[in-house]
Amino acid sequence: MAHVLACTRETNIGVSVNPAPRHVWLFPNNRNQAVRIPVESELRGTEAIISREGDRLIIQTVRKGNLLELLASWEPLEEAFPDVDETLQPPHDVNL
Repeated sequence: MAHVLACTRETNIGVSVNPAPRHVWLFPNNRNQAVRIPVESELRGTEAIISREGDRLIIQTVRKGNLLELLASWEPLEEAFPDVDETLQPPHDVNL
């Protein structure tokens, strides 16, 4: 059974490139199996998610974005935002 490491690397200008497939060695590491990732296929960050599709292993970096990136990725709402003031009770005078 062949195991394939699928990866995409971002360049310093933000363009993704897929390096040519390389033959790599699998080796035991304590109770796990490990693979050395060639430098041209290295992933950014310190965390990854691994999944299996048939005889392929897919490793993806955990992307930690910020709130502004998340909000920018959302589509605008088509419906009108409700008027929250119409459900408020009338204000009371406060004596200090």
